Order: sequence, then C-alpha cells, then structure tokens
Amino acid sequence: MTALDLLKDGLVVSCQPVENGPLDSPELVAALAAAAVAGGAKGVRIEGVENLQATRAVVTVPIIGIVKEDLPDSPVRITPRLSQVHALTEAGADVIAYDATHRARPHQPDALLERILSLGKIAMADCATEHDGRHAFEGGAHILGSTLSGYTDDTGPAGPEPDLALVSKFKSLGAFVMAEGRYNTPDAARAAIRAGADCVTVGTALTRLEIMTQGFASAIEHARASCNVQS
Repeated sequence: MTALDLLKDGLVVSCQPVENGPLDSPELVAALAAAAVAGGAKGVRIEGVENLQATRAVVTVPIIGIVKEDLPDSPVRITPRLSQVHALTEAGADVIAYDATHRARPHQPDALLERILSLGKIAMADCATEHDGRHAFEGGAHILGSTLSGYTDDTGPAGPEPDLALVSKFKSLGAFVMAEGRYNTPDAARAAIRAGADCVTVGTALTRLEIMTQGFASAIEHARASCNVQS
C-alpha cells in the first residue's frame, strides 16, 4: 500500500507544539505522535528535521514532513528551500509539504515540487486558492491541501470556520484532497469528508495544549465575571 492508500479516509494529526513551549522538544513531539496513532490517526504532520527523526523512530504511519522558517523578506514559512526537501527526505518523511502559493521565496513552488518528485516522495501542496491547487496538481502534486486558505493577503484574515468550498473545488480537479486549517471539532472533520476531502488534518485542537487551555480558562473567567455582575 502507498502512503496515500494508508491516509485515505483517515485523520492526520499535526504534532506542532507551541514554539518554545513546554512540549517543544523532539522527544515530546514523538510522544504526541505516538499518542495520536494510538488514538486512531492514520498519519502525522511533523515540523522540523529533528522532530521528524524522533517521530520516525516510534511510528510506522505515514509522516508528512515540513520545515518552517521565518524569512526576512517573505511571508512564506513552509519548506521554502530545496535543501529542506533533502533534509526531510533523509529524516524519513513519506510526504513532503511545501507552500504552493505564488509568493516570493528563496525557491519557487515549481522547483520545490520538482525536487520532491525527483526524490521519490509524495508531494503535498499547501494551498490558499483554487489557482494554487490547479497549478500544483497539473505539475504533479499528489495531495492538495487547503492549509493556507485564510492565511494569505488575498484570502485572509481567517475566520473561525474552515474553507469547505475550497475542499470541494480541489475534489472537482480529481485530486487527493487534504482538508486542513481550522478543523477543530469532530463535526468540522465530518463536514470536510462530506465536502469531498480524502483526509483531514487536525492540529491546534489536539496538540497545542496552551492554546486550547487558554480558551477554557477564558470562558470560565468571563462566565464568573458575568455572574458577579448579575449578583
């Protein structure tokens, strides 16, 4: 079976802790990934070469690898360099995701896609628009992700709901579609499959404990303040 076969109709958990937070270490990222697999995830999305190496040692499910880099002159953050494609390949990624938007960065998306394919890896295009997806699919990308919808100048700012319309548009192209971006509840994941997604990635709701805790803590604080006002 290929990685696409294994991911089909499944959940991918993005194990990307809050940067520099208590869970941000290769050992803990690998533990998060193993826990996700134990809960039924069919794949994991891992940022960083060291994190990927640690995760590869403890899971056998497909790993989607990325490297995030803050560039001084570009908003692109997801695998912007060819050297990162090579590093992720050597670390054991089954799938390599890259920013497929047409924005300035060290290496353009077509070059990144070509390199991923030349190394025999499955290419996932992280897209913001239908145009991004169509171009990547025509170039040979195996997976189209709605990852960046709401996070670029022409699609943002992101609202609370995921972009189900983009999922449906990608499906109409005949692509393997990854619903990603703001899928924070089981109902949202269910809606993605109904919209045509082949797979759904969930991140913050499962692996960014600080952010989710803040939401609960804030709700309790506001509720208590409201009760005090009423009394």
